[in-house]
Amino acid sequence: MSRIGKAPISIPSGVTIDINDNNLVTVKGPKGELQQQIDRDLSLKVEEGELTLERPTEQKRHKSMHGLYRSLINNMVVGVSEGYTKTLELVGVGYRVNNTGNLIEFTLGYSHPIFFYAPDEVKVTTSMEKGKPPTIVLESNDKQLIGQVAAKIRTFRKIEPYKGKGIRFQGEVIRRKAGKTAG
Repeated sequence: MSRIGKAPISIPSGVTIDINDNNLVTVKGPKGELQQQIDRDLSLKVEEGELTLERPTEQKRHKSMHGLYRSLINNMVVGVSEGYTKTLELVGVGYRVNNTGNLIEFTLGYSHPIFFYAPDEVKVTTSMEKGKPPTIVLESNDKQLIGQVAAKIRTFRKIEPYKGKGIRFQGEVIRRKAGKTAG
C-alpha cells in the first residue's frame, strides 16, 4: 500500500497546475515553470486547492508509480513556490573557488584548475571568507537538476576519510579512519 501516493498535495497560492490530455503536468509559480510526464494509467484530480493521484488497480506496478509520481509532483510544487538550495564546502589547504555567472573555477590541489559550467536553471554563488572554508551555494526550482549538479561538483575532489579533505555538503558528517599507528 502506497501511503505516500494517497497523501494529497496542497497547492499554495500563486501556483497553478495544468494537466494535459496525455498526462503532461505543468506547474507554474513565482520561481518558474516545471513539466513532468505522468504514467497514463494514473488519474489526477484538482479540487479545493489540493491535487490527488488515483491508481486504477492494486498491481505492484501501479502502487509504485502512485508513490513515485506523487513525490515528483510535490517536489515540483515546492520548487516553483519556495525553491531548493544546496550548499557545498571545500575543505582543504589551498582549495579555492570562484564563479563568473554559471562558470565555476575550482583550485583543488591538482596541477590545473577545474572549470565547470552549471546549467542556466541553476543560480550559483560562491564565497570565500577568512576563517571559514570556501562555499558554493546552488539555487534552483528543480530538485533533480540541483542534486545532479551538486553530485557532479562533489566528484571533482571526493572526501577522503583520513584527514576529511574534499568537497562536502554543509553540515555533512564524515566517518573518519584512524590511520596507521607508529610502532
